[in-house]
Amino acid sequence: MDGYELIESKHDPPRATTTTANRQTRRARRIKLSILSTFAITLFGLLYLHQTQSTVDTFAEPIFSSTLPQCPAPHARSAKAPAPRNIWAPLSKSEVTAVRGYLDSHKASRDLNLTNADDAAVSDNFIYGIEIYYPPKDAALAYLADPESADPPERHARVTIHHGGWEVPVVRDYLVGPLPDDSQHSKQGRLEGIGMRQLTEIYHRPDIPFNARGFDRSKEINAFLARIMPPFSPALQDLFGAVPNSTLTNGASGPFSFDGGFRRTWLSWRINTPGNFLHPVGFWMYIDFSGTDPGTWKLLKILYNRQVFRSQEAFLEAWGNGSLKRLPKPDEDKKEDNLRWSTRRPVGPPPDLDHLPGPRSVSFAGLRFRVDQEQQYISWMGWSMYLGFERDMGLNLWDVRIRGERLLYQLQPQEAMGHYAGNDPGQSTLAWMDRYFGMGDAASSLIPGYDCPHEAVYLPATTHFGQTSTTRDRAICIFEQDIGRPISRHVGWEDGEFGATRGYVLTVRSVSTVGNYEFSESESILNHLTLNWGILSYHSALLQFEYNFHMDGTIEVRLSASGYIQGGFWEDTQDAYGSRIRDHTMGSLHDHVINFKVDLDVAGRNNSFMQTTMKQESMDQPWFDGDDEEEWGNPVIQQKITRTIIENEDDARVKYPTNMQGGYAIVNQDEFNRWGVMKGYSIIPGYSPIHATVVGSKRNLHNANWAHHNLAVSKRKENEPSSSTMWNSQLPGAPPVDFDLFFDGENITQEDLVAWINVGTHHLPGSGDTPNTKTNTAASSFFLTPLNYFDYDISIDSTNAIILTAPENPNDAYEYDDYGVSDAHCAPQPPAKLVYLGPQEMDGDWKILKGAGVAERRRKAEKYHRIPMEL
Repeated sequence: MDGYELIESKHDPPRATTTTANRQTRRARRIKLSILSTFAITLFGLLYLHQTQSTVDTFAEPIFSSTLPQCPAPHARSAKAPAPRNIWAPLSKSEVTAVRGYLDSHKASRDLNLTNADDAAVSDNFIYGIEIYYPPKDAALAYLADPESADPPERHARVTIHHGGWEVPVVRDYLVGPLPDDSQHSKQGRLEGIGMRQLTEIYHRPDIPFNARGFDRSKEINAFLARIMPPFSPALQDLFGAVPNSTLTNGASGPFSFDGGFRRTWLSWRINTPGNFLHPVGFWMYIDFSGTDPGTWKLLKILYNRQVFRSQEAFLEAWGNGSLKRLPKPDEDKKEDNLRWSTRRPVGPPPDLDHLPGPRSVSFAGLRFRVDQEQQYISWMGWSMYLGFERDMGLNLWDVRIRGERLLYQLQPQEAMGHYAGNDPGQSTLAWMDRYFGMGDAASSLIPGYDCPHEAVYLPATTHFGQTSTTRDRAICIFEQDIGRPISRHVGWEDGEFGATRGYVLTVRSVSTVGNYEFSESESILNHLTLNWGILSYHSALLQFEYNFHMDGTIEVRLSASGYIQGGFWEDTQDAYGSRIRDHTMGSLHDHVINFKVDLDVAGRNNSFMQTTMKQESMDQPWFDGDDEEEWGNPVIQQKITRTIIENEDDARVKYPTNMQGGYAIVNQDEFNRWGVMKGYSIIPGYSPIHATVVGSKRNLHNANWAHHNLAVSKRKENEPSSSTMWNSQLPGAPPVDFDLFFDGENITQEDLVAWINVGTHHLPGSGDTPNTKTNTAASSFFLTPLNYFDYDISIDSTNAIILTAPENPNDAYEYDDYGVSDAHCAPQPPAKLVYLGPQEMDGDWKILKGAGVAERRRKAEKYHRIPMEL
């Protein structure tokens, strides 16, 4: 044996002698034993392999009989819309081109003097946004009532222009239209007849102060930072040590203004690493960037380790002379390990059997819903609807019908508020309104098999900023799902009593990660300091908007949240405002409240708002007497229903009753079902039925008055199309839309009504929110469900159901009737290989813009989420 030496000794026993014949006999025996052993091992291996392949622990490609048919491909059947044109559809390419062409041709005559948004400075005039302006309801319904002979309503665009070049800079909205249809091909013909006027009737102030403007692509803020940051370089390197890429980053907090008189923000600094939102370093700067001249912008305050400095010089002097009270310096040896936890990479071992792919949804007989992809119209099991999409709040639904009868004219999110708490200037001053960032702009392409099932049907959506348009091919998904439980069932003995109806829902879904928008960036090296600026929101919330349609006429509106929480800097004075989730990171207490506009038309446009209460009553009944009365008779204590029609708008801002003893509904006092009961639809709270906790904060003083109740009902008006605007976020003291002003004492009995319904969460994050919050618990919803609207439960009409009949002999099997709808049996189509493409950007001529690298796309997506500074 190699490496070993046999040491012989005289004490060894004598060796046995063998003959040639004996050696041959033993050799033959060894060969036989070897063959038998090999056979046994092979047989055992085959048996073991067969056994393991037949268990759930091994995943192998399924083997199908050659006679098993292939399941239909998951393609939606074509739908026939009641009207040939979706009048709420986003602007088409030709319409956007016409708007841009009109503005370009009239920029001199209207004192527009527009600069291309890609090249504009803060002090220029440029187009900020272009999107559809929805038609009046009267005109829309007139068209839908007779689409074959009636003309569709005129199409208009809402155009937002930053007038930074005016003597008194302002932001204004304009209506541009009517827009030509796609049949007008010549440029001259397309621009004839278009007009333009300022849009003021939907706002409570004529102009938007320039200090409340949307974040644009200007580069001047980079020059401002380049001016103030170089002196900080040695101090920040000393205080926070080396970090990956030697970089810090920060995020801005809002609102930036109160009434438009200034524009200021606290910058909260963090380590620039994956999941940087969870790595604050405990350093804040307060900056003023009011007006259009970056030369006047200034640094106002610095805060570090509970020490407030009113100037850069004061902070650097304290650092230089040693009087600065310092935080512990990061541990260099453990730095990489300390940062890795904020990625989405697994931390521990996977759960048992997790190496197997989980169940997936397959429609074995083919998809059961219809889609007109061009008009974005959907129908399913008696439900039908048109879809819309806009920059401000993304996906919206129109003309929602059940069994051919309009139930909802409009269902659309209006605003999403996040109000934070903390003992530092970043968290305690933060009250974002996400419409400011644009939930539609923030819509991300959905991931097949993760965001939606593999067999979902996807629809695109496009938003517009200046001369650039951005399309997401998978902005919306539509799919049917088995909810895994029957919608109704019962066990009985009489004919027709025992049975169940399968529970299916149609889901329409879209996902927005707040902050996906355009921005400008610049890079300048000053001494040892490199500044890379991007502007986006301070938090990284992902909101999943979901509409679920049930077989019985119920709609569930559900919102789920995920993404990175906004981590605060942990120290012991923060205990009352959150939970410690790492050495220096806390999850800050905050409210999320999201408002929806629900324009119900219950059996017609004229409806009333009904309150139902359940209270305890005590009364004597005449049928109790004698011993019965003494033992357990009178008084009878039970519940009693009281139904009240709320007549005045001022009384129609309500909170859900304690213990849910009652509820609210939109009813039609002039329409009745077969049993003489008013037709209606109930508004039922689902998960987390909350409203805002904080009242009176200057950061939400008047701009989010819709958030103080669970539900409000107002008379519908064309000049009150929304409860908020994108600028409400920056103008809490003087918002363009003050929801309180919607309620002016009008009678709301049998009027065209709008319900404004809130969902949300009181979020106290813990360690389970790292790296990301989870959609299963960070969710909220409400239901719209029939209240005597039909004569019976219409889901009973489904033939995806079964009725069982008990046999006379208890040992016999039950007979059953499944209406001939037996389960399909076929080989599912293999899921398509995942190919994920991000948003596609196009210039004003609809040419695809040259792609950018990962770093640049990240900066574009994160705007003022992340403002990196390389030291």
